[in-house]
Amino acid sequence: MDDAARRLGELIAMETEGQRKLEMLQAYRDEYHQRFVQAVSNGIGPDAWRNYSAFLARIDDAIAAQRSAVEQSRQRTAQGQQVWLAQRNKVKAIDTLSQRHKAADQRLENKREQRLLDEHSARLFSRKHGE
Repeated sequence: MDDAARRLGELIAMETEGQRKLEMLQAYRDEYHQRFVQAVSNGIGPDAWRNYSAFLARIDDAIAAQRSAVEQSRQRTAQGQQVWLAQRNKVKAIDTLSQRHKAADQRLENKREQRLLDEHSARLFSRKHGE
C-alpha cells in the first residue's frame, strides 16, 4: 500500500506539473497573440505576418500536444488511484481478519480463564462444605 501511495503521489505531481506547463503555454500564446494584434494595428509586412502566424501555429501545436499529455497523465493518475484503493481495501480486509482472529483468541482465552476460576471456586466450595 505504501508503494501504491507513493506512486499515486508521483502521478499527481506529474499531472499537476503537466497542467502547469499547459497553462504557461496558453498564457504565452495569449501574450504573443496580443503582440501580433498590436503589430497588425501598427501595420506589418507580409513576412512579419507569416512569422507571427507560423509561430502562433507552433504554439498551438505545442498546446495541443500538452493537452494530450495532460489527459494521459489524468488517466494514469486515475489508474493509480484505483491501484491505491485496491491496495487499501486489501489492507483493510487483512486488518479486519486479523482483528477477528484476535477477538476469537481473546474469547477462547477468556473462556479458559473462566473455566479455571470456576474449577477453583468449585474446589474451594467443596472443601468448605465437604469438611
